[in-house]
Amino acid sequence: MIDWRHWHNEPWLVGGLVLAGWIWAILAGPLRSRLAPAVAGRAARYPRGHAWRFYASLLIFYLAVGSPLDQIGERFLFSAHMLQHQLLIYPAALLFVLGLPDWMIDPVLRPRWINAPLRLLVHPVVCTFAYALVIGLWHRPAAYDFALQNKVVHVAEHLSFFGVAVLYWWPVASPSRVLPPLRDGPQMLYFLGVLIAMTPVFAYITFSQDILYPTYEYAPRLIANFSAADDQLLAGVAMKLVGMFVALAGFGVAFFRWFREKQ
Repeated sequence: MIDWRHWHNEPWLVGGLVLAGWIWAILAGPLRSRLAPAVAGRAARYPRGHAWRFYASLLIFYLAVGSPLDQIGERFLFSAHMLQHQLLIYPAALLFVLGLPDWMIDPVLRPRWINAPLRLLVHPVVCTFAYALVIGLWHRPAAYDFALQNKVVHVAEHLSFFGVAVLYWWPVASPSRVLPPLRDGPQMLYFLGVLIAMTPVFAYITFSQDILYPTYEYAPRLIANFSAADDQLLAGVAMKLVGMFVALAGFGVAFFRWFREKQ
């Protein structure tokens, strides 16, 4: 039986996260005086809050794909794999976006040849469509099970989830002045639109009469009397409830800001 307690220490994973952290540290440290505008004649302060958020994102990313949760989700439980994806999509991606100061990313976003396609890419309609499409396509049985059997494809799946999640968060949490977030009213519509767009994926998983993914159907049961059907139902319900909670929380925050401005 496969040992589910394994922690990943592959160079591509650890090295990639270390590289991302090192690049951020160089930009926020030695290069800060060149990138960040001076305030009252003084150099910009070190963005401590952004640092906490950015490195928390990297830590959550590693816990999602490097901890024993990865082995459990890859070989035993669909619900554990769903938890992995939710960690990547919600806290990891959101903290990643919130961990980028505007002066760190705006010089990259400002050139016209980059700005024009990115402005289209982060349009809320495009973000909604891309998010629902990527998540939906990867949950097709053939694609999902192929990713479980092939390590390279599995890595591509997780990276695409994280990448499309950054798109998901950009219209509401963008730190950029070049590609700023939506106003509060459109943010509320955006969250509702994403919630509606994701409903077919949730329904497909939750209400299926068949076990969709053979890997989990024939996997050894880690929990007694917890069948593959129970596991699939839990994964589908978790997808919907967590997504609904995040969307409604975002809607509530946007509504509160909008209401306060109208007073």
